Amino acid sequence: MVTAAKIILVLLMLFMVVNLFRALFAMLRNDPTKPSMTKYLGQRVMFSAIAIVVIVILLATGLLTPNPRPY
Repeated sequence: MVTAAKIILVLLMLFMVVNLFRALFAMLRNDPTKPSMTKYLGQRVMFSAIAIVVIVILLATGLLTPNPRPY
């Protein structure tokens, strides 16, 4: 269960990076017939919000343990 959750988190992070680069290319292309940059940036925000919710749920259930305090 924990490894599946970690794989999901890694995939969400990869989707965020992919959408960031897609927004970059949409900004550089500036083609009005293609989707705008804000569509890809909105998807990036959505994936990051989902990742935060998944992390909070995993921490609340105890499946994911945070690093101990450094001091």
